[in-house]
Amino acid sequence: MDICEKIAYIKGLAEGLSLDETTKEGKILAAVIDLLGDMTEEICDIEDGCDSLMEQIDAVDEDLASLEEDFYGEDEDECDCDECGCDDEVYEIECPACNDVIYLDEEMLKEDGMVCPNCGTELEFDFDDDCDGDCCCGKTEEEKED
Repeated sequence: MDICEKIAYIKGLAEGLSLDETTKEGKILAAVIDLLGDMTEEICDIEDGCDSLMEQIDAVDEDLASLEEDFYGEDEDECDCDECGCDDEVYEIECPACNDVIYLDEEMLKEDGMVCPNCGTELEFDFDDDCDGDCCCGKTEEEKED
């Protein structure tokens, strides 16, 4: 049952009760029911407008996708090359104060620190490009020298 059907049902109940609109209570109930009816009409009009807009947005989105495909060719997300830089690594750190997980790229890590966007705690990074001991590539210093 949608909102339009519900207000029609309430109006029917009120008519079935034969409310006396000459009393104070009857006047208030009749006014509230009329107000609900007006609000329902406005909401239904807004919903109809939203539906129309969504259809137009979907059509524009489809047209734009078609134009992008024609103009750009292959989608950038589907790129498999190493030259475009599309495989930038994202690092994940946890704020020691609020335990919020923050995602950073390499450029952000090269800075000395940042403020946690969640709690405002000053975070410091000790990011070193040189590998000491075991590193991310899985080789020890001795293996790298070989």
